[in-house]
Amino acid sequence: MGLAWQQGPLATGAVGRFLTPEPLPERLLFAEPLRRRMRVRFGGEWVADSEDVVLLHEPGRYPVAYFPLGDVVSGVLESTDRTTRHGELGATEWYTVHGGAKGAERAAWQHTGLPPYARELADRVAFAWRAMDAFYEEDERILGHAADAYHRIDIRGTSRELVVRDGERVVAHTQHPFGLYESGFAPRWYVSRADIDETALTPVEGQTFCPYKGLADYYSIGGAKGAAWCYRDAYAQVRRISDLVSFEPDEIAVFLDGERQTLAPGQTVFAHGADRGLDADEGRTR
Repeated sequence: MGLAWQQGPLATGAVGRFLTPEPLPERLLFAEPLRRRMRVRFGGEWVADSEDVVLLHEPGRYPVAYFPLGDVVSGVLESTDRTTRHGELGATEWYTVHGGAKGAERAAWQHTGLPPYARELADRVAFAWRAMDAFYEEDERILGHAADAYHRIDIRGTSRELVVRDGERVVAHTQHPFGLYESGFAPRWYVSRADIDETALTPVEGQTFCPYKGLADYYSIGGAKGAAWCYRDAYAQVRRISDLVSFEPDEIAVFLDGERQTLAPGQTVFAHGADRGLDADEGRTR
């Protein structure tokens, strides 16, 4: 499962606990070899290519990929005068990234004041996900953020009754929704379009992305913008939810077996450093 975000075991909002006699530190960081080839593309060029990436799991944030400096193309990184400090990892220096005719300021960083216990990140650099053109594992593009190797999605059909209402109007009513159980998150419920009054759905401009499910389209319902979403062409691993619609319980009234649903606490995740300012799907999973 996702280790350090949402309600995973290393997240600050974890729903479980470690059975130890003494409480663990409030924040635990975990670094491990990715054991997958990862590449970064910027300005129409490959700027980094490595089979020795280390993935950092930090509470409340998506995983971050750190590349050995030796696997970054010469001339790609330009030092800046910006230095910040990470609470556990010490001084952090920032770089402008160059690729082709493009440049992106403060688009990569390196922890240069690492304590001895964090030696796995020594002489490594991370790239701001949104500042780069694309990240790849082998020849396949990874959207959203670095994929968590512990992340899992299970989809289960059920005979439970799900009703969605906008005031007195019934927007959806089904007795065979699909529950999507995504590690670190509360369940999400998906409904076939045959069980939805589609005249209630108004498409919203723009999409968000998830590295595990694909591109999501959004709908407004009444005055609630982004109250529903749909993966029109979900990835093969989650094909069962393709073109099904899910509804946001803090935007629209969703009832499961007669009980009104609420958005589970802790359903917010942030990226690291320069990756802040995320699209909706990166701040709340769909």
